Amino acid sequence: MREYRLVVLGSGGVGKSALTVQFVQSVFVDRYDPTIEDSYRKQVEVDGHQCMLEILDTAGTEQFTAMRDLYMKNGQGFILVFSIIAQATFDELAELRLQILKVKDNPSVPIVLVGNKCDLEQDRKVKRELGDQLSTRWGGTPYYETSARSRINVDEVFYDLVRMIQLQNPIKLDKSGKKATKKCTIL
Repeated sequence: MREYRLVVLGSGGVGKSALTVQFVQSVFVDRYDPTIEDSYRKQVEVDGHQCMLEILDTAGTEQFTAMRDLYMKNGQGFILVFSIIAQATFDELAELRLQILKVKDNPSVPIVLVGNKCDLEQDRKVKRELGDQLSTRWGGTPYYETSARSRINVDEVFYDLVRMIQLQNPIKLDKSGKKATKKCTIL
């Protein structure tokens, strides 16, 4: 079974933990309790393949910046979350993405852009068009509007990120069509 290391990043209070817990446990966490770092594991099936996801739910961007480079170095794919009801959380993502690309030293890192709290449409500060435009500027990065409370697009975000990682790192098959394994040779 293939393992994937996913990292959820964004400002404090945007709903990173709520999205992650909703995905992993199908529970909505209503209270805000600032995260330092939480790690979750969940086995899922994506496009017929069993996968083990290791999901790192991180602190808000303004906290624990020393730990962030390590998250970025070890992560295979990233979910960048902002709140549609807080413009500043959207504005901070460009710098976060640049930092990921710098740490990974790769211009095509698997990233999914997420506008969370779409159930609070009446309080919206970030228009959907801004998310679409940022997605386009970032080379077609997938953009989802989610609600951890209503479980809207939660699974899709994580599954889409796994698909992006799979495209970058396809499973190698041997000539018979089975998953290739490395053989150990003793000299």
